[in-house]
Amino acid sequence: QVQLVESGGGLVQPGGSLRLSCAASGSIFSIYAMGWYRQAPGKQRELVAAITSGGSTNYADDAKGRFTNSRDNAKNTVYLQMKSLKPEATAVYYCKATIYSGSEWEYWGQGTQITVSS
Repeated sequence: QVQLVESGGGLVQPGGSLRLSCAASGSIFSIYAMGWYRQAPGKQRELVAAITSGGSTNYADDAKGRFTNSRDNAKNTVYLQMKSLKPEATAVYYCKATIYSGSEWEYWGQGTQITVSS
């Protein structure tokens, strides 16, 4: 059984910073792409950032220059460092990973709330 467990969400003031972590555990042979999505109330889930197993990254336009997606392959963990946060970043943030554990599946974390407010 593969699990993704996220941590690091919370309340932050506009202009502040947060770091999210997502650790994969279980019977894992390989982890391919890992990434972060968010879903604000009344909106569809959208990609924030993604990173391949080789470290290539892809960002949503409003994340470029302010968010940094990284991973530690030895720890099966992906990180999202966010700075200069804006109120419109308020959402539930989900970790996603494509994992091979005998067969290839996409897994999602449980989500962590980020609220940007003064």
